[in-house]
Amino acid sequence: MKLLVGIDVSSKTLEVVMMTSEALKPVFQGAFENDLNGATELKTIILALNEQRHFEQITIGMESTSIYSFHPAYFFMNDDDLAQFNTEAVVLNPRDTKRYKDVFEDNKNDHIDALYIADYLRNGRFTTSLVREDEYIALQRLTRSRFELVTSLARSKQHFLENLYYKVNKLAVNSSGEKVAVFGSSIFNLLTDEMTTDELINASTEDLIDYLNAAGHGRFADAEKTAKAIQRAVRGSYRLPKVIQNSIDINVSIYATEIRTYQKLIKELDKQIEAVVMVLPETEILQSVPGIGSVYSAGILAEIGQIERFDKETQLARYAGLAWKQNQSGDFNGQITPRTHTGNKYLRYYLIEAAGSVTRYDPVFRSYFEKKMSEVTKTPRKRGLALTARKLIRVLDVLLRRHQLYQKEESV
Repeated sequence: MKLLVGIDVSSKTLEVVMMTSEALKPVFQGAFENDLNGATELKTIILALNEQRHFEQITIGMESTSIYSFHPAYFFMNDDDLAQFNTEAVVLNPRDTKRYKDVFEDNKNDHIDALYIADYLRNGRFTTSLVREDEYIALQRLTRSRFELVTSLARSKQHFLENLYYKVNKLAVNSSGEKVAVFGSSIFNLLTDEMTTDELINASTEDLIDYLNAAGHGRFADAEKTAKAIQRAVRGSYRLPKVIQNSIDINVSIYATEIRTYQKLIKELDKQIEAVVMVLPETEILQSVPGIGSVYSAGILAEIGQIERFDKETQLARYAGLAWKQNQSGDFNGQITPRTHTGNKYLRYYLIEAAGSVTRYDPVFRSYFEKKMSEVTKTPRKRGLALTARKLIRVLDVLLRRHQLYQKEESV
């Protein structure tokens, strides 16, 4: 007989319902503070029940509720007293528990939610438990923060380009056909700090060439071509009245500062991530794959934790949200199979980014990526990266389970 503990977590309280695997009637229900004292009090009650009934397993489940479920889940997973009695703490996908509850119940309150969380645990079809080792959790805090910073950086760049279009529309969209890397350090500084639009219009080609050579330390392949492309774009762009131009310049300056700040923070975070990930035993395995460095291996390991948490690679793929829905009935087998929009967004991000990097260094993955891109005309790169990331999961799963380094013939 098992003890099933369902906890509905909020910022302040833990609403608890306990039942056994052999009966639907709760054996305990109550509410506790969501703090150390409340969790300790709940633990005492669980241990007292176990003393009376001698459960073969204790399963404590709660929904993932942003930051609120972290502390209680970590507490129950790592408590030494509970660990003596085959205790498992799991964090559930709220989407799964909601679907389960909606089959039986229309009403919603904390007590009902806790009741159906406990009942949901009965079927045993919940997925993976928490990552137990502190090193993985510490790394996860860093890699998830990096994901948020990268997302914010991308958003700032979009806003920058939007305002740059108002300022110099032909340069923002490369409408002349001559590509100018506006986010390259030298050109970015030129557009945001060094010269106004009027100064760019009136500057001689020689002055621009001298600036680019000095700022780029001579690394421009063809500084003259770049300088002329900038001038043509600036002179061919629409002019704005002075009052509007001033507002646009302020916006461009603000977003330029944002971009530099995010880039600096990401660089600092990468150093901390590299220091933490190097102590994990699986790091060497992941970094043996060409194109996977410290940051990508850290992001993947922080979310996977120990590979033993997953029974097979298909379970890992579903956890990452890199699985496709089947559409089959009788003799019909649908060819359109959309990707699921669930799963761990952080793991999916790092897997897809790693897949993109691996395709540049490994011919086996590059060939597979190009093949998948050639099969469709709609969003070929996005599809190719997603399917390559799915292939990468198979390879990483094999390597991690076998504790061996990557070789090209290991591709599966």
